[in-house]
Amino acid sequence: MWLFSRKGASGFSGSSTAEEVTQGIDGTGLTAIVTGASSGIGTETTRVLALRGVHVVMGVRNMAAGQEVKEAIVKEIPTAKVDVMELDLSSMASVRKFASEFNSSGLPLNILINNAGTAGPYMLSKDNIEMNFATNHLGHFLLTSLLLDTMKKTTQESSKEGRIVIVSSEGHRFTYRGGIRFDNINDKSGYSSPFSYGQSKLANVLHANELARRFKEDGVDITANSLHPGAIVTNIFRHSSILSGLVNMVGKFVLKNVQQGAATTCYVALHPQVKGVSGQYFSDCNIAKSTAQAKDPELAKKLWEFSMSLISE
Repeated sequence: MWLFSRKGASGFSGSSTAEEVTQGIDGTGLTAIVTGASSGIGTETTRVLALRGVHVVMGVRNMAAGQEVKEAIVKEIPTAKVDVMELDLSSMASVRKFASEFNSSGLPLNILINNAGTAGPYMLSKDNIEMNFATNHLGHFLLTSLLLDTMKKTTQESSKEGRIVIVSSEGHRFTYRGGIRFDNINDKSGYSSPFSYGQSKLANVLHANELARRFKEDGVDITANSLHPGAIVTNIFRHSSILSGLVNMVGKFVLKNVQQGAATTCYVALHPQVKGVSGQYFSDCNIAKSTAQAKDPELAKKLWEFSMSLISE
């Protein structure tokens, strides 16, 4: 783990854990939504936010798994406020149902953590959109759009900054030529699973940057940032037995554990150092450099318009 021990300007490093980077922070009175919260870094993010007093709503595809995670957290932290709601990000109908139920619950929303992700072979979603793009980007794009009014209302009534945290990946560096295949997003010919994943992760960074630009333009007290959680042993490679086996075999030597993997998410979501910081890409709890494509404002605007057209069809 010496690879991750060098501290950056924040005082934290790749070996810092989610508990360490939130030590002493009181999240009482805050409400957060965490997608993909029933496994991996989503579970650890939920646990640590709950530990710091945040009321966490888990957005999960598998309700039984979500309930198990909730029970384990409440058993460890009796004061934890955790709710479980069904959310399948590959289905626009499911996203709309989740957002409608949350918005009508009367709960505030201070923090939105778009964490869920997949890295599968070629498939189409229920809405006939390439699955990695549909789940990793478009579902989160729709969810964010539907929850924005509640977030804006919360920031106005609480006078507390809202934060949108989008979990991307260094995989955003490895995508198709041009970045996003706008004209043939569903095309099976020329499909590459790694590039498809990279495309969706590039979309995550562009989405955060365009949100940040719009919030600044409109004078909205909400920040939007993206991040790379680190190379982590999770079940994201479950579709490939070879990759999964390799990750599990060498992971403990070169990869972060889940406690370290959730650190950057928790840091960006809660830490006072990140107050007012928006449109940045983080890694190892520090501001990092994304690609030129990821910083391209015209590409971000084009993706926004493309995504809007897909969710309104």
